[in-house]
Amino acid sequence: MINEKIKVIISDLDGTLLNSNHTISEYTKTIFQELHNQNYLIIVATGRHHLDAMSIVETLGCPVYLVTSNGARIHSPENELLFSVDIDGELVKAIFDLEIDSEITSVLFKEHIWQTNKNNDKLNSFNKDSKYLPEIVDFDSLEDFSAIKIFFTHDNHQKLVDLKEQILEKHPANFNHAFSLPFCLEFMDKDVDKSVAIAKILEKECFNFEQAMSFGDGFNDENMLKSTGKALIMGNASQSLMDKLPHLETILSNENDGVAKYLAEKVLNGKVPTTI
Repeated sequence: MINEKIKVIISDLDGTLLNSNHTISEYTKTIFQELHNQNYLIIVATGRHHLDAMSIVETLGCPVYLVTSNGARIHSPENELLFSVDIDGELVKAIFDLEIDSEITSVLFKEHIWQTNKNNDKLNSFNKDSKYLPEIVDFDSLEDFSAIKIFFTHDNHQKLVDLKEQILEKHPANFNHAFSLPFCLEFMDKDVDKSVAIAKILEKECFNFEQAMSFGDGFNDENMLKSTGKALIMGNASQSLMDKLPHLETILSNENDGVAKYLAEKVLNGKVPTTI
């Protein structure tokens, strides 16, 4: 049975634990608090920056390990930084020396701010209450290109595919990349991946991937989903991700509390708090 084997619960945020308002529902909070009460280890693994993600996971009301920037940072449940890796600034500059379509919103994730070439209302809607604030910059005159992650967004997915191929043609081995959403393309250090960061946490806590259950909806979740003993794809995930991982079960969408409802039925066996 699932609940006898699984000791670790791992979830992505956007498109997974968060609803369309980019918040965690009260139902989901109650389920995760009960999981904590029953001694499950909880890990949230997201592409978001840690300052942004921390303000969200605090609303869960229970301790969690936090993997951010797709694995470039790990924070303990006490918000202690356990692991960090940045992209070499010269490699970042080499990307921005390419001719990037001016319609694409480009972002550098820095430690305390995110630098971008333009204001983007859609992007800002993901960070309404965040302490992680943007700064508009001219990348042609920027001097410091050190970054945790490079992020590109555009409503036209093909524009991002073209950009990805343009970057990989020049730098085939310097970066790890992923589409977290069809309109979000991300580049990290070549050794950065959610699954790598999660492995560090599991080792620290004396667990293994076979004891873990994971939930995700994007290609930045792919290796995480492949690694865990039980993995679930959100009903709102792209068809291309479902096609790539056809052996995995698809659950309800993020808008329908898919993660919490699955956990309530399969892990808590329907024995959820009466306050729900």
